[in-house]
Amino acid sequence: MTIKPLIILPDPLLRQLSKPVERVDSDILKLADDMLETMYDAPGIGLAAIQVGVARRLLVIDVSREDEEKRPLVFINPEILTSSDERSTYEEGCLSIPDYYAEVERPAKVTVRSIDREGKEQTTEAEGLLATCLQHEIDHLNGVLFIDHISRLKREMVIKKFTKAARGKAI
Repeated sequence: MTIKPLIILPDPLLRQLSKPVERVDSDILKLADDMLETMYDAPGIGLAAIQVGVARRLLVIDVSREDEEKRPLVFINPEILTSSDERSTYEEGCLSIPDYYAEVERPAKVTVRSIDREGKEQTTEAEGLLATCLQHEIDHLNGVLFIDHISRLKREMVIKKFTKAARGKAI
């Protein structure tokens, strides 16, 4: 497994719409394994393929706590089928927006259809942190970042900060 470099804001790739995975093959499974390795190394609890520079509808998640056994989940071509009217708020962060966190309100429960590692369709009923993480990562596949769910002023400040930092690294 290989740890991949993360794409960081303001990279325009993060705003790109990811394309569906046509078939589950060894390349997709290797990418999923590399993404899990990258996510654990970061450390994070979710990672979309676009965050490692691959515009495919693939994401990995593991919301197990540090003191628990790892429970890696792979979602290929995930789509939200239903979301609850009930809302929940979590402090979110993102490996592509390092060291920035903000409270984000999202549906408390979601039902997600996807394909698993074996190429079989699966339906996942999620609530709590898993529901939030799924929504966050599926947003990535659609070119949406968690900062798009906060106030315009805060979002512009974050983008400005990361744009300035990126310019500094380019010199």
